[in-house]
Amino acid sequence: MNVKIRKASLADADAACNVLRRSITECCVEDHHEEPGVLFNWLQNKTPENVTRWFANHDNFSLVATTSGQVTGVGLLTASGEIALCYVLPEARFKGVGKALFDAMELHAMKIQLSEIHLSSTSTAQTFYLSRGFVPSGESEIESGVRAFPMTKRIVAK
Repeated sequence: MNVKIRKASLADADAACNVLRRSITECCVEDHHEEPGVLFNWLQNKTPENVTRWFANHDNFSLVATTSGQVTGVGLLTASGEIALCYVLPEARFKGVGKALFDAMELHAMKIQLSEIHLSSTSTAQTFYLSRGFVPSGESEIESGVRAFPMTKRIVAK
């Protein structure tokens, strides 16, 4: 799979929103257990309008992954070092898309001289983040009906 990472444009909002919604619905069943109320809460802000706002915010470093010209992943790192988004289409899982997105966000964090990055992981994504060097950084909490696990990673210039 030939994955390309590029800065997200406002024109990518619809495709990125599709990635978010499909990834949550289809890949994160372990987290939402197909409970309609939990899914509703988790997905309610995943709209093209909100994604457009997130991409337009100059404090955010927003990326998309493409494969054969199709958006297959989306990532967003805030200026404070939070990985707010790192999602891939179900058919792109375990094919290097998430790793490529994460590596690009980590490189950007180094460029802007962040000392650490942090996130709230789902159960589904925990193994991925642990494999990328994150460590647990607090007690889990419920966010939008889903258990979230706070994690951090120290950034060391390479």
